[in-house]
Amino acid sequence: MTKKQKNLLKGMVVKTTGSWYRVKTKDGIFIECKIKGKFRQLGIRSTNPVAVGDQVHFIMQEKQETGLITSIEERKNYIARKASNLSKYSQIIAANIDQAILMISLREPKTLVEFIDRYLVTAQAYRIPVILLFNKIDLYSTEDKKKMNQLKTIYMKIGYPCIEISLKKEINLNEIEELIQEKISLLSGNSGVGKSSFINKLNSSFNISTSKISSYHKTGRHTTTSVEMYPLKNEGYIIDTPGIKGFGVVHIEKDEIYHFFPEIFQFSKNCRYYNCKHLNEPGCAVLDAVENEEISISRYQSYLNLFLDPDLKYR
Repeated sequence: MTKKQKNLLKGMVVKTTGSWYRVKTKDGIFIECKIKGKFRQLGIRSTNPVAVGDQVHFIMQEKQETGLITSIEERKNYIARKASNLSKYSQIIAANIDQAILMISLREPKTLVEFIDRYLVTAQAYRIPVILLFNKIDLYSTEDKKKMNQLKTIYMKIGYPCIEISLKKEINLNEIEELIQEKISLLSGNSGVGKSSFINKLNSSFNISTSKISSYHKTGRHTTTSVEMYPLKNEGYIIDTPGIKGFGVVHIEKDEIYHFFPEIFQFSKNCRYYNCKHLNEPGCAVLDAVENEEISISRYQSYLNLFLDPDLKYR
């Protein structure tokens, strides 16, 4: 064993801020680390080669209290999104997660159905189960509740658990605490939907900053600027992420999209042609299912929007 190998330490990345990565060792010690430049050329085309949840090896810098990450262990999974409208790179949100929690709202701000479906497609592609949280139900009108029940029917039918919560009135928070026990959970959603407030409810000592909704646009302001993992009392972790307005799908080929809509994939097995694109082909079982309301029109429309996305390509 070389001297360098002997001094090699291991830990989990629990926070990313710019070029710095906070790593937690098995002894519970936190070390601020940087990475070697070569990491930027390895693996997928990503703006952040190291992500929260990564298991990494690092060495301590001489005469400093910081570390240098030398390698990353193979990930069991990760979830990524397109970095920006003009970028060909992706942004890895988190790695090695057990489940994702997508917080949505029908009020202040309103979460779009297409946003939900794009997120679910990405999670499905990486085999990450998702729980949908409908937050701010204390604000919902009769029409909002009707819409929420329609969405819950759609998503629960295809296997996504849906839970109604209110942070303000502390409705159903105990149910969520049970679902995140001993797991690493990724929390995502639009800006202002209540992610940071939710984590503060789990443990008030975290004291994560929050901000009010814009009264003019009824949209949220970004208060979380970094990705950070928080330890929970039940030995689980929850990862807080910056709010996102849109979710750009990456690493998925156009002819694979329908694989990640569970109900469309199920009906596609009965299509006349094996390479059916489910657009206007004769004998398309998916189109028949949409016509018969066995596949919701909103889900099918999300499939079409993704299929027609110019940023996605054929294999």
